[in-house]
Amino acid sequence: MNYLDTQPLIKPIAHTVSRGSPVVILDEIVIEQLQELLMRFNLQLELIGEDQVIPGSYWGDCEAGLIGNNIYARLDTPVHSILHEASHYICMDDLRRAALHRDAGGDVDEENAVCYLQIILADYIDGFDRIQMQDDMDTWGYTFRLGSAHAWFMQEAEEAQRWLIEARILDGSDTPTWQPRR
Repeated sequence: MNYLDTQPLIKPIAHTVSRGSPVVILDEIVIEQLQELLMRFNLQLELIGEDQVIPGSYWGDCEAGLIGNNIYARLDTPVHSILHEASHYICMDDLRRAALHRDAGGDVDEENAVCYLQIILADYIDGFDRIQMQDDMDTWGYTFRLGSAHAWFMQEAEEAQRWLIEARILDGSDTPTWQPRR
């Protein structure tokens, strides 16, 4: 049975990951669970050696890279970065996806949808959840008008949620359809 098929939509809110870094990194979660999650969207996680430059990384350093349907990461790559890049892939249309190399592009509405989706997808990784994702987004420097990812998600993200529903990425109860945008 697939791990994702057995998991509740929302896990109990608990910070179960050891905090060796200011945000949760790939080395602190079960990588196979993340790989399963990504494979549901036809994405492959490619691990890079610890001292190597991450291919396709927009920001460089330890940030995840995106080329085609491959997400590149090292063990020190933040989980929020991997899910953000994955969400870009999921939210873009087929035309942009076919030419994807490093820069996901998109407009403000799509970027907001990406942020919303990465929060939702966090619930599908054991030892991680949407609250941890929001904390990590704040720690890393994502900026929201209301001052935090949590405040944005709870009070101002209706348009992003609607965008994802209209794109058939989420259903009306924030459950992924497991299909990227077409």
